[in-house]
Amino acid sequence: MTQYRKFLLLITILVSLTSLTGCFTGVESTPKITASDVRRGKPVVTPEDTFLADIAGQPFSRWKPGKRFFVADDKISLIFGPTMPAGERLNGSWIVWDRANPVTGVTGATETDLVFRSARGAEMVYRIALAPDSLRARKSVEVPFTIEESIVDSVRARVDGRRLYVVTRYWRDDNDNSVKGRKFVPVTVDSVSPGNSVYPVKVSFHDDNGTSARLFLSPGATGATPRTFATLFAFSDPYLKYPSITPENWALIIDGKVALDMTREECRLSLGAPQDLDRRAGYSSIQEVWVYENGIYLLFEDGLLRRYRK
Repeated sequence: MTQYRKFLLLITILVSLTSLTGCFTGVESTPKITASDVRRGKPVVTPEDTFLADIAGQPFSRWKPGKRFFVADDKISLIFGPTMPAGERLNGSWIVWDRANPVTGVTGATETDLVFRSARGAEMVYRIALAPDSLRARKSVEVPFTIEESIVDSVRARVDGRRLYVVTRYWRDDNDNSVKGRKFVPVTVDSVSPGNSVYPVKVSFHDDNGTSARLFLSPGATGATPRTFATLFAFSDPYLKYPSITPENWALIIDGKVALDMTREECRLSLGAPQDLDRRAGYSSIQEVWVYENGIYLLFEDGLLRRYRK
């Protein structure tokens, strides 16, 4: 967007917002803030950040025959090539690692055939251009389009049955459809199972209203993926961090709503960070306009919400 078009947009927003009031039922958004005056401090490492940070795939030296992998994508046929069993769809099923065979590659170098078996007993081969000794020296060996059972088991051992607080309202229902839930509410973890090719772990839970849902995440260090444990769950009630927020406003935040006279902090907790932010001096106050990618505008005066539009 050019500076001129941006200027026209903000002028339009300021004019149109003068007639807007009412209740808001918007959608949380988490894009970056583009205002140059936002300070970037050193992030504080929380217990949630480190909770699953050490979970990773097993080193190849620890693989044992019978080790299981969940197939998360039909593209797995690309790694098995001609050994892919005809007429057998592997996506959504478990395959079992059987053995590793040293072989001579086309260049004459020693390579490794990882031999797997399907649920029907068909033998499949994934060739890696490394000798077995080189594989054993690695911290982990990835089998594309699969999820290691040991990763899912490790997460399950830590979170299954736990009472947690969910900190996102982007849930998925029992049919894996995207739904808008509530955030900052307590939930109980019902099960942990394989996820998908992007986020390998699926955590299913229910809230105190009996609503069941699930979230997909990746274990490992925070920052390596946008959906770690810390971005989805908290151990304690987040409300305890905000003693100045009234119960009435906290109830709005849980449902992703805003109301007149809410603070910028309360609006950010409810809707997430804006896509764009413009700050300017008004006639007798400092005005701030927040613009969200889904068409939501918020107008603050001296830090309090005065007008808004869906």
